[in-house]
Amino acid sequence: MVLARLRASGANTSCGANMTATRRRPRNDALLVVQVFVLSRLLIVMVGAVLAITQKLTPSEMLTRWDVIHFMSIASDGYADKTSAAFFPGLPLLLRGGTMIGLPMQTTGVLVSLVGSALAAAALYRLFGAPAACLWLLAPTAIFTVVGYTEAPFCAAAFWAWLYARDNKWGQAGILAGLACAFRISGLFLVAALAVQALIRANWTVRVNRLVWLLVPVAVLGAFEVYLHAVTGSWTAWLEAQQAGWTRGFTTPWNSLLNTLDAGRLARWPGRPDVAWVFRAEVISMAVGLAATIWCLFKRRLPEAVFIGLQVVAFGTSWWYMSINRAVLTWFPLWQIAGSAVAPSRRRGSGARLASGAAVIVSTALMIIWAWLFFTGKWAS
Repeated sequence: MVLARLRASGANTSCGANMTATRRRPRNDALLVVQVFVLSRLLIVMVGAVLAITQKLTPSEMLTRWDVIHFMSIASDGYADKTSAAFFPGLPLLLRGGTMIGLPMQTTGVLVSLVGSALAAAALYRLFGAPAACLWLLAPTAIFTVVGYTEAPFCAAAFWAWLYARDNKWGQAGILAGLACAFRISGLFLVAALAVQALIRANWTVRVNRLVWLLVPVAVLGAFEVYLHAVTGSWTAWLEAQQAGWTRGFTTPWNSLLNTLDAGRLARWPGRPDVAWVFRAEVISMAVGLAATIWCLFKRRLPEAVFIGLQVVAFGTSWWYMSINRAVLTWFPLWQIAGSAVAPSRRRGSGARLASGAAVIVSTALMIIWAWLFFTGKWAS
């Protein structure tokens, strides 16, 4: 039923939807997004409940995995560890604020992600319609928009910043972009894309006024860089932490691909097939990023191409592909493309409709599997 309504709502969505169309979206479409939000979060909770029963895992154990541990450590002890410089301060500050009112950090992380994912879905709905928002909520790596990770709060700030920039409200866009920059390095690529957007279809006075507002996120990034230098004594502390903790040194694109393909061999990880499969998924995510960039360029959407394309270049020149599976969540143009793909059309036959429905089902199934990987402590990049 939800799938049928998702396809039906696509009839009100097009790649070139304007602001007027956005404001006139049917109320039922908004209700559908709310329903999918609740359903997707409940499915993830159900995975946790099953694991609690079958594997005797506690909620605290399931929620304290991988990067959550780093964020909690920074919230407690600051940037004491060398590799902690790889993480931006936005989420640790919120976790620490939660402890001041008696909330465990894991709980605060979940609350931040739930609020953030709701706001991000609302922005996608305003930008591209219900299909895009619903597909984002059902993304394979949606688990990272439920636990204490930065994807949800970043997407909330970044998506709304893009919406305000599209509506020519650059003050709000600049402030929200600054907030996004407090959560993850993806804010740097957002600023670059917004800068390109600021230069489009305007005289130089308007362009300068727009760019002035982008000094806000630039200042946030600069302040973090100065802080890391004060703590570590190095102007390249972030890069050094990435290399020390996650082998993210620079290399050529072909070597990066070969290293990732090698990491995707089952023989490379005896007894840990999940690691190999996740690295294989990274290759797919990279291909999706390349395809989305090309699509944006073909459609002459240069700002969106800059946003995804710069990330593709950054990931593709790292020693191996890592965390692209999660980065896909931040690529808002991709969700516009995906939403348009499930929209009905007179030119599309029953085969195409079945294919789009199958894709939604597969994505939801992968979302459940990724939640299981994360909650059980297996590799879930």
